[in-house]
Order: sequence, then C-alpha cells, then structure tokens
Amino acid sequence: MLDARASAPAEPIPHAPGDHPRVARGRVGVLLANLGTPDGTDYWSMRRYLSEFLSDRRVIDYPAWKWQPLLQLIILSKRPFSSGAAYRGIWNTERDESPLMTVTRAQTEKIAAALRSRHGDGVMVDFCMRYGNPSTESKVRSLVEQGCEKILFFPLYPQYAGATSATANDQFFRALMKETWQPAARIVPPYFDDPAYIEALAQSVERAYAGLETRPDLLVASYHGVPKRYLMQGDPYHCQCQKTSRLLRERLGWDSDALVTTFQSRFGPEEWLQPYTVEEVARLAEAGKKRIAVIAPAFSADCVETLEEINEEIRESFEHAGGESFTYIPCLNDDAAHVAALTGVIERNLMGWTG
Repeated sequence: MLDARASAPAEPIPHAPGDHPRVARGRVGVLLANLGTPDGTDYWSMRRYLSEFLSDRRVIDYPAWKWQPLLQLIILSKRPFSSGAAYRGIWNTERDESPLMTVTRAQTEKIAAALRSRHGDGVMVDFCMRYGNPSTESKVRSLVEQGCEKILFFPLYPQYAGATSATANDQFFRALMKETWQPAARIVPPYFDDPAYIEALAQSVERAYAGLETRPDLLVASYHGVPKRYLMQGDPYHCQCQKTSRLLRERLGWDSDALVTTFQSRFGPEEWLQPYTVEEVARLAEAGKKRIAVIAPAFSADCVETLEEINEEIRESFEHAGGESFTYIPCLNDDAAHVAALTGVIERNLMGWTG
C-alpha cells in the first residue's frame, strides 16, 4: 500500500473458537483506476500492453475471429515500434515510468492524505490500472488482505464511456469474483458536471491565459474520441462531453463561440465522433484563428494522448495550416483544486460507510 502506517492489525473473529485464525477486518478501501501504462518503451513491453488494451471487447468490439488475426499478426508487428517511440518522447526517465503512472501515484498520495486527516486509518486509498500494472486484481487482493470489508471503486474518467468507465468496472467485478470473502462494493459514477471539477478546469484555463502575452482567439476542448456507432447504441459519452464544455464556458463567462468541442485519437476506418481535433485545428488556422489554446477535460492525468498527441501531432497540424500560437493547457493532474474535487466526490460516495 502507499501508506505503510495503514497496515491493519489482525483481529479475532467474534464468537469464533479460540484457535480460529486472526484476520484483518473493518476498513474501507478506495481504489482509484486509470487506463494503464506499459512497463517500458521496448518492443515487448509495448506489445504486451497494446495486446491487452486492443483485445478488450469494450474497446474494439469486432468479432474475435476477424479481429485477433489482424491484431496479432499485422498491427502488433508494427505498432509497438511507433507507440514505443511516442512513449519515449514523454517518458519519466528519473522514475523509469510513464507520466500517467507518476501523476496517478501523486493524486493517490494526496487524496490518501486528505482522507486520512478526516478518517484516520479507517479508510485506505490505492490505485490500479485497467491495462498493465499495477493490475486491478492485485490491488483488490491487497485491500482485502489488509482488512477492507468495503471497497469504493473510482474510475478516473469524468465522462462515462463504455470503452473507459465500463471496462474499468468490468475488471473490478472480475477481481471480486476471485475473492472467497467478497467485500461490499460501490462504483463512483461519472463526475462530468461536478461543480468542483468544473471550477478546477476553469481555474486551470484562467491561470494559463494569465500567463500569455496575447489572449487566444479560441479555446479547443479536445476529448478522446469513440466510434459514432457507440453514441447511436446509447453510450452517453458525447452528451456528457458537450455538457462539460458548456459548463466550463459558462463558468468562464464566455460567449458560445469562444470554445469549441472536438474529439481526438481516432483509430480504424469507421466514423468516430466529430469534429476530429487534428482536422479542426487546421481548419481554424485556415479560417483566421491564429492563436488557440487546447485543453483535454476527459483526461484526469497527462498521458501519451495529451503530451504527445495534442502537444506534438495536433500542434503540428495547426502550425502547418498557418497557426501562429498554440498553447496546451495541462491536465488537472495533482493540482490542489483537482485533488479537492476528487476527494469531495469520494466523500459523497462513502456516505454511510464512514463515521
């Protein structure tokens, strides 16, 4: 666990025989979950990570008989090289890990400190990844071993999508299936319209704009994309992204044309949610919007999609089309306002479980 002081003492079970094994009991666990990260940037680390990620039926729902030969024989023979190069460009060499791992750990440590100040050692906080390490299963097992009879599972995605929130929940439920004595469980719902989250986003925009000599012509809110087909099947992601953008714009006090919502990271041949960020920023530059800022409200932590895709690929598209000033506004990461917002969401979902 992150906090060595939080080890649970073994206790006798009430009314049990005197020789019954002592077990750790009585605590509440909070398990934060993010997407995942490869263990390294080499070919085989990338291949293992990408194979797990792209084999998830929530992410790619094509029939396995059709998709797996294409994935294993063609895509994974090439993509680990390009993905590895992208990760190497942003890798935390000091810790030998991805920025997503570094940031998620920092978030966890700060949230744990905030909850410890209110609940003592009765609430334990840890994090896991849907793909790669630390695995969801290993962290559920650790929390149970350390006496957590209740676990609050928190996918760190403000907006719900089947390919993010739902698959994280799926993995949590699979982990619970392996427990002999299952803890009680709760899932944190999406927090796309949480006032404290919107406030944290707005503050990050205001700080970024205050540090610029010239105000951007437009703010682009770039969300991770999903196939349009998912929207038609009932996934609420698109609507929740649009509401986050609207609430952010209203909090900033801007006119409706001061912020545009776009979607990035398209994969495969089918149509995804539009407009595509990489194309839209070029169109904006050609239309005379020479100074833009880009924020990524769907990402709770900076990662390859923000640090490499937005700040390199999408920036290049804008500048190649004639754009002059491109400002990337970092994710909320472990900013104090963000930590406070996440802690508030956790506290509300712990009601009835804590004193």
